[in-house]
Amino acid sequence: MKALSYARPSTRNEAAQLLAKNGKAAVLAGGTDLLSLLKDGVVQPDLLVDIKSIRSDKGVSSRSGGGIRIGALTTIDELLAESAAGPYTALVQAAAGIHSPQIRSRGTVGGELCQRPRCWYYRNGFGLLASHNGESMPEKGDNRYHAILGHAKRAYFVNPSSLAPALIALQARLTIAGAKKSREVALEKFYQVPESNSQREYKLEHDEIVTEVLLPDNGGVHSATYEVREREALDWPLVGASVALQMDGETVRSARIVLGHVAPVPWIAEKASSQLKGKKLDAAAAAAAGEAAVEGAQPLSQNGYKVVLARTAVKRALLKAKGEEV
Repeated sequence: MKALSYARPSTRNEAAQLLAKNGKAAVLAGGTDLLSLLKDGVVQPDLLVDIKSIRSDKGVSSRSGGGIRIGALTTIDELLAESAAGPYTALVQAAAGIHSPQIRSRGTVGGELCQRPRCWYYRNGFGLLASHNGESMPEKGDNRYHAILGHAKRAYFVNPSSLAPALIALQARLTIAGAKKSREVALEKFYQVPESNSQREYKLEHDEIVTEVLLPDNGGVHSATYEVREREALDWPLVGASVALQMDGETVRSARIVLGHVAPVPWIAEKASSQLKGKKLDAAAAAAAGEAAVEGAQPLSQNGYKVVLARTAVKRALLKAKGEEV
């Protein structure tokens, strides 16, 4: 591993100033992703900025205007232990799906949202667009875990976050602190599909850190997350779906359906969401929404199975949000 400098600021401003002064700095929170990237030489910063001592960015609390605030340095275990997060069912179910005790005790909410793709081409140094001699490696090689949606720009990795689809379905916003100012952004606008290997897959300047997640009042919202894995031990989902519904009895007033692990960004299934409006939520309507959610999917040579899994995950997440056993 390349030799580097280390700093441990105690405030957001100190951290941002350190990042601003060093363009080749990396942010260390829980370290569950970054340390493996460092050891494998995928990222090679000159400075490691350890933000774990920033107390203001920890914990879960109620907001005065309704909803909750989740500090970006809150661990997954701490999130699950907080009663304030309880009503946000889709989020709690997504967090509970992270089965590794080590990752849950060390990994942070902010780090989970900013983790880098698990694509084995990227992890072996071929970049986010994973090309070699001008050819796309996922197109020609082993692509069984790659994207089926949103890869028109030749970015075939999938966003690895389990929490992001649930948070987007629940209309979460991020607070981001920089050296000169702070800003707030809808989580769904935070992610982007890179057009070159020099771009990141999320919109964060080199002097910025994610400081908190803000969720609106969840009153009356029925939500759920349904994920499909190859195994229940430490593993990332093959496909996930998170939904949030406003209901009038058994009729859907509004819906938000977000797929995970199928595209380079958390995938908002807009057609599936809109076609549920005004309909009675039953098995047939849920199945039709699942079909609509994967409309336009373009599987690669080895990942067509994801289309079936995504369709089923949407159906089961909807029925789960309604309170049915799936």
